[in-house]
Amino acid sequence: MIRVLNIISDSNIGGAGRVILNYLRYADRDRFETWVAVPAGSALAAPLEQAGARVLPVEGLAERSYHRQDMQTLVDLIRREGPDLVHTHGALSGRIAARRCGKKVVYTRHSVFPVSAKLRYPPGRWLNRWVNLRYADRIIAVSPAAAENLVDAGVPAGRIQVILNGVAPVARSGPEACRALREEYGLSEGVFTAGILARLEPYKGHQHILEAARQLKGEGRRLQILVAGTGSEEARLRAQAAQMGLEDTVFFLGFQDDVAPALSLLDVQLNASYGTEATSLALLEGMSLGLPTIASNYGGNPWIVEDGVSGLIFPSRDSGALAGAIARLMDQPDTRAQLGRQAREQFLARFTGQGFARNVEQVYLDVLKGDNHGTE
Repeated sequence: MIRVLNIISDSNIGGAGRVILNYLRYADRDRFETWVAVPAGSALAAPLEQAGARVLPVEGLAERSYHRQDMQTLVDLIRREGPDLVHTHGALSGRIAARRCGKKVVYTRHSVFPVSAKLRYPPGRWLNRWVNLRYADRIIAVSPAAAENLVDAGVPAGRIQVILNGVAPVARSGPEACRALREEYGLSEGVFTAGILARLEPYKGHQHILEAARQLKGEGRRLQILVAGTGSEEARLRAQAAQMGLEDTVFFLGFQDDVAPALSLLDVQLNASYGTEATSLALLEGMSLGLPTIASNYGGNPWIVEDGVSGLIFPSRDSGALAGAIARLMDQPDTRAQLGRQAREQFLARFTGQGFARNVEQVYLDVLKGDNHGTE
């Protein structure tokens, strides 16, 4: 049995946490035992335990990549527990601690960030290269965009392996669940419905979805846009939607523990990100249901959604272009249906949870055999 210790600093359930949960659903439990170190009190702890992971709460660690105290705490934990391999999710403290304990290290990059000038040029570029070579045997990038982002900051391409995220397919909800959701939020049946499932943070682009909705409503179009999720922007976005007169067009659903009913009401799913997006798990879940996507061209979105094949791509932060894409799919139901069928086909070919889990486990086996996937 290969014992893998994951280290994640998230206090809430974000994209990286959901990736671990998706992996656990399809893990080869005959060969791999999954442990996860999380900040004490993390909302991730209970779902991880329910998914079959051994959870190790850690004081400190929360929402920070590196801290000297975290590093020593993790050194003590790794020496006490003795995993065969350490897999970190953005936690530099975990990588350094693992190396100090003589462990093999896998690091997953889940996001895309603008590369600062200090990392594009020496000496910062050299230092970043050294850190990533020294403290990771293999780096998993969840999209080609994430890999390019790492290389732009000096990380050797040969140390990076792209493994596209995968998810469990979503089962379409039945009429009763859909009717209950409509009644709860005052949604109309038979009205074109688009939606976004994402944290309500500035970089997710909800502002541009509101602007697109206002434009479409001003053109006399009747539609519903569902906004599922919570975050720091929630109060501001609700107030702005009211100021724009969109109470009958934009509906805030809050956090949805079960996304199936919301997805089942949609004709089209939306993604308007202009920051951090590498591989949106929400988009993959929608594709599994046969939903076409309208997504911004930021980060990993164009690697998930093939423009004109499984959805439409628009320039990020361009509310007018987003409105135009929505209008096109409102007016062309045959195109919408074809894009949805092809989205489902692409999901099955590229984004299943089984494929993702087997690819991650092959990285574990390769690293334990000493294959670092190159160093240059």
